[in-house]
Amino acid sequence: MHIFTPTLASISFLSVSPSSQPDLLYCTTTTSYRYPFSFPKCPHKLTAKTPWEWHHNCNNTSRICVSGNSTQIDQNPDGGLLHQRPTLLEPQLQDDDHIRQARRSSDWKVAKEHKENGVIHNGRIEGFNAGGLLVRFYSIVGFLPFPQLSPIHSSKEPQKPIQDIAKGLHGSIISVKVILADEDKRKLIFSEKEASWSKYSGQVKVGDIFEARVGSVEDYGAFVHLRFPDGLYHLTGLVHISEVSWDLVQDVRDILKEGDQVRVKVIGVDREKSRITLSIKQLEEDPLLETLDKVIPQDGIADPDSSSDSESSTIEPLPGLEAILEELKQEDGIYEARISRQGFEKRVVSQDLQLWLSNAPPVNQRFTLLARAGRQVQEVHLTTSLDQEGIKKALQRVLERVP
Repeated sequence: MHIFTPTLASISFLSVSPSSQPDLLYCTTTTSYRYPFSFPKCPHKLTAKTPWEWHHNCNNTSRICVSGNSTQIDQNPDGGLLHQRPTLLEPQLQDDDHIRQARRSSDWKVAKEHKENGVIHNGRIEGFNAGGLLVRFYSIVGFLPFPQLSPIHSSKEPQKPIQDIAKGLHGSIISVKVILADEDKRKLIFSEKEASWSKYSGQVKVGDIFEARVGSVEDYGAFVHLRFPDGLYHLTGLVHISEVSWDLVQDVRDILKEGDQVRVKVIGVDREKSRITLSIKQLEEDPLLETLDKVIPQDGIADPDSSSDSESSTIEPLPGLEAILEELKQEDGIYEARISRQGFEKRVVSQDLQLWLSNAPPVNQRFTLLARAGRQVQEVHLTTSLDQEGIKKALQRVLERVP
């Protein structure tokens, strides 16, 4: 133990390097007093672990400051408490803050690597706001917009508002991909859709047929959620307005509405853009492939093999068809082109004039064309020595000449 011995002339604080007691700090100073000085009854240790106070009964009070590994004494002419300035706790807080900042900076780098490499992150949902979910990414909290949620959530409870769905997800773990990581702007954006695409798109091929649920309807088509064998809806595809029905569709909402259960056929998969193109109408019988007897009923119509000119003369040709027939007669290998019969369909495919070739091969030098506009259909008989390919080329030449 080291003992301080006061004298009437001066008080010397001896400095001894700590050895056996590494906590014990000592300092050296000399202060002169003109009157007796007494120490407190109990000895005191100066340590770096906890703040301490030391009172004495003279008017002049010395203030001891511990900084780093050294201690100094400042004179306090006003008297008062003797305390540490600054304490070792303050540098420790600064060190902790520096560590947290370094960790966050490191996690931003990891987020950028996740984005570049397409890594799936499993993060905890820590909250939500009006636009989406707050998802934990190590020491950072990122944002998952509601439009980037997988359809698996809304399909489970289609009548539930998205805010209620978000509330129910609080605290759960969600698989996401980083789609934006900007440390300077503090923007970290996630997508669950992209993570689902990585997991399930390999199970989708052109020609596959899925049970599906209509998610939303737009002017240009409908977004439809695909149901997978596990009974859940993991991916979303687009049914374009042209693939909704064989009928002429003016407004998709006239045919489909949100929540409708439909069957769809996959007609396109763009893996680079994460897009699936679907069709509803291709699961129905294509009217272009229907037999002529289905399109144009036979009841009450004269024998189609009849070559009477009076029959065709009673049919008003569809706008533009007459000029095409005249040009066809000018082609080598085509001897005759005339309207045989007409009918009206239940569906409207197009208001414009369309010509289709029959799938049947020519019989006795007779081949059938089908002309359509609106609901009106007219059957055209060609007498020709050409095969199907020859007739197709002749039609192409004629259509180039006819305005």
